[in-house]
Amino acid sequence: MDINTYLQKLISWSLTNGLQIVFTLILTLVALKAAKMLSIRLITVVIRKKEDPEFQKRTQTLGSILKYVLSIVIIIMASMMVLKKFGIEIGPILAAAGIVGLAVGFGAQSLVKDVISGFFILLEDQIRVGDVVQIAGKGGLVEKINLKTTILRDLAGNVHYVPNGQIDVVTNMTKDYSRYVFDIGVAYREDVDEVIEVIKEVDEEMRNDPAYKDDILEPIEILGLDQFADSAIIIRARTTTIPIKQWRVGREFNRRLKKRFDERDIEIPFPHVTLYMGQDKQGQAPPLHVVKESK
Repeated sequence: MDINTYLQKLISWSLTNGLQIVFTLILTLVALKAAKMLSIRLITVVIRKKEDPEFQKRTQTLGSILKYVLSIVIIIMASMMVLKKFGIEIGPILAAAGIVGLAVGFGAQSLVKDVISGFFILLEDQIRVGDVVQIAGKGGLVEKINLKTTILRDLAGNVHYVPNGQIDVVTNMTKDYSRYVFDIGVAYREDVDEVIEVIKEVDEEMRNDPAYKDDILEPIEILGLDQFADSAIIIRARTTTIPIKQWRVGREFNRRLKKRFDERDIEIPFPHVTLYMGQDKQGQAPPLHVVKESK
């Protein structure tokens, strides 16, 4: 076959398959641009609905993931169409890719599980950077979260790397608002109503204190007399604060309440023990010998 025949075939192929390949590449570029615009539009629409910096970070992360997935799908489809135009059978390629993907899938099940779990954690806005949470048996402040791992730092400064696939229950202690529960024990001799009034006075004092009033969202809620314990009666109450401020408010409240109880002579009891010496058949109790030693 001479060169003229090759040129004629090349021109013929260029006018048919070549133009189709160019058209496919143009459509691929347009589709990639559309995928990027769709991701940005989705981010814009969702962010407008909720003015929260951390929520915006989560939305932008999900938008970038959506853009990445759409781009991969578009490129794969375009590649298969171009290969077909070059006369390459894509059936064996797809079969080989399926086998490789299956092998990788079996070897990376935990990774896939982590990524899927992380995606839904971000999608549902369960955890934000700065939240205090308990997950997978670990608790602490969320320093970083991505599709694969959530990073916590506990009160002692220890950093915990928790794979998202191991998170089955999320306990978020700083979601939207926080609460601190008080179990206040006083002696049986005390008037419950008087103790409740003292608790309310201390709460009102803190809500008027410039150092704490912005942290407390509402007056303390007295849940009532909760228990008749061995040495005390327990009054339960709770206060509502802005996120992550409940421990600061609760500790200061306890300090002030202790001082107020001391001023009002309200007893916070320590455990009491009653000794019973028993009785014999005549109803007589054995003597109890007490020896006082002087120092």
